[in-house]
Amino acid sequence: MNFSRRTFLASSTALALAAARPAWAAWVKPVNIVIGNGPPVAPVRPVTDVYFGQRVTDDYRWMESEGPEFLAYMRAQGAYAAGVLAKIPGRDTLEAEISHNTGVLASVAAVQVGGGKIFIQRRPPGANTSKLFVRDGVGGIDKLLIDPEATAAPGTHNALDWWQASPDGSHVVFGISSGGSEESTLHIVQTATATLLPESITRTNWASPSWLPDGSGFFYNRLQDVPPSSLEYEQDSLCWLHKLNTNPETDIKLFGQGVDASIAVRSIDVPNMYASPGSSMVIGVLQAGVQNELTLYTATLGSALSGKPQWRKICAPEDKITGFALHGGSLYLLTHHRAPRYRVLELPVLEPDFSKAREVVPESGSVIRGIAAARDGLYILGLDAGLSSLRHLGPNGHVTRLALPFSGAISQDSLYADMLHEGVWFSLQSWVRPPVICHAMAGRPVAETDIARKPPIDVSPYASEEIFTTARDGTRIPLSIVYRKGMKHGAAPVLMQAYGAYGISLDPYFIPHWLPFLDRGGVFAVAHVRGGGELGEDWHRAGQKALKYHTWQDAEDCLLHLIAAGYGMHRTAAVVGGSAGGITVGRLITERPELAAVAISMVGVSDALRSEFSPNGPPNIPEFGSVKTGQGFHDLLAMDAYQHVHDGVQYPSVLLTTGLHDPRVSPWEPAKMAARLQAATASGNPVLLRVQADAGHGIGSTRAQRDAETADMMAFILWRTGGPRYQPKPPLASPA
Repeated sequence: MNFSRRTFLASSTALALAAARPAWAAWVKPVNIVIGNGPPVAPVRPVTDVYFGQRVTDDYRWMESEGPEFLAYMRAQGAYAAGVLAKIPGRDTLEAEISHNTGVLASVAAVQVGGGKIFIQRRPPGANTSKLFVRDGVGGIDKLLIDPEATAAPGTHNALDWWQASPDGSHVVFGISSGGSEESTLHIVQTATATLLPESITRTNWASPSWLPDGSGFFYNRLQDVPPSSLEYEQDSLCWLHKLNTNPETDIKLFGQGVDASIAVRSIDVPNMYASPGSSMVIGVLQAGVQNELTLYTATLGSALSGKPQWRKICAPEDKITGFALHGGSLYLLTHHRAPRYRVLELPVLEPDFSKAREVVPESGSVIRGIAAARDGLYILGLDAGLSSLRHLGPNGHVTRLALPFSGAISQDSLYADMLHEGVWFSLQSWVRPPVICHAMAGRPVAETDIARKPPIDVSPYASEEIFTTARDGTRIPLSIVYRKGMKHGAAPVLMQAYGAYGISLDPYFIPHWLPFLDRGGVFAVAHVRGGGELGEDWHRAGQKALKYHTWQDAEDCLLHLIAAGYGMHRTAAVVGGSAGGITVGRLITERPELAAVAISMVGVSDALRSEFSPNGPPNIPEFGSVKTGQGFHDLLAMDAYQHVHDGVQYPSVLLTTGLHDPRVSPWEPAKMAARLQAATASGNPVLLRVQADAGHGIGSTRAQRDAETADMMAFILWRTGGPRYQPKPPLASPA
């Protein structure tokens, strides 16, 4: 249904006010929705493997081939889930409110500077996808430069995966993929005329382009020429040099396996090269899959341009370098070596002897999240108790702290600086405050820009808290809690999110799509469990491999705290995790199925024991381990939720999601988990598998797709936690 803006705003306000009265007046026993004979039943074809003397049986191994039978099964599961979710009363009203909130928000993903131009990746109000705009200076008028949807085939959608402006702003190199696949094709656009150069390059999913200082070309990464379904697809990629207006077939292979016999490169290593204006050197980087610690090399720019870079090794993974910044003759290194909260080292790039690196920013109480080099020095992003800080290291070696406009979080991906300009750009936001794009310079107040305009959403009714709770082993776990002011404790629904992998932090972010949930008396919480990076590298390691159990047990303890504190009850509690957070949610419900009424696994890792045999499996071995070692097998089996599902257990209501184009977590993982839970559960609670055909891991999804998914999740939670207004009436239902 279409509304004028004025009419829709009035409707939305009325709904919010109505919800603010007795939003959760009573709890009722959830009523099941019955469609036909229930979800499709997957054939059981057991396969038994023996790992280091231990037998493991897999009933649904056949799904991993993702053949015609599997696709038919997925379509049937998706249709069944869609049918059930559509029958939840109030589901469409939720989607309308969610769509209103996301639609009035101008979402800015990144800002860069080239010459006197500012490039902005923004999803304009009402738009479905992000586009790239350019303006002359901060006060300039935005001009559309790249619209990925303009080239989308009928019935599908395109996404802008990545982009990089040349130093002078005359060109932008960018990647476009279709249907959430993340299978990027590289293009180049001329800024002045918005015309594409004739060359394009496929298999540039992880291109990470770096322009030459004169803007005549760039370094980029390219995958090998094998099918995306191949186990080798993400291995043995290479770094190339492309010059503008030349045939990509003449590009020069510079870095990677088989290029230089003196450099050891593993199949999972991703090679890249980086140049910087004002420097005669380039940095070569090897990253072993998802491992954070890097191997770095340096060579002269001249030798690289000749096609034969003369590499000199700077550091290895054991030196624990996770980031770097080139500033003229200095190379700054971010490391957790003897500093779990990180410190910054400096060494001359012409003589990069790591043993002689000088500490310029010591470890402190704040975790250093990132560094960025500008003409006026180095900018340092920190995290302290869930809130960001920003410091500046000047040429004189003095470190000064910059006052931020408000307490919030700076997205690490939004931090941008370059050697041709002073200052740093970043996005600042909080749980209940929309993001603002800022520009900071040492010695001056931080400037808020109009690049991300304030949306017409009243955030004054909402509040957030940052607290700690205690895990069973005595460890203090950070916990964020967001709610509507005046919310009454008791039987209200509580949704807790948890992740815990790769050292990634769940920083505060504005949540317009979950405001309708808060308006109905709900509580949104984030458990910052071990495995993430909120408290530094030790926090990451404490939830990795053999210690992975801390991740889901921390989540259990955080949920128990929320219930004990009176935010809700077990029968009104829900947990959600996405991607690697699927391990957290999956093991929580298989270890403690009685803790929550609802569990949602979004494109979640569910079968960790078999993940290694998917295209994205080998790059993840550094984080999770390998079944090819005894220790790795036992660690992976312990975190495998699918293998911990047992017949006759009363599991909670479960919603799993997947996209058929997902390149990160293969669709067969949530499919196997759904089939096993549906066959095993004795509770009568629904287990649904939500399937999107034209989507992947969610990164390339449209706003409309994300809004619909959020509405389904929210309606599912409100239904299964006993919300009276969300219970279906006969004849569509029968008692649970």
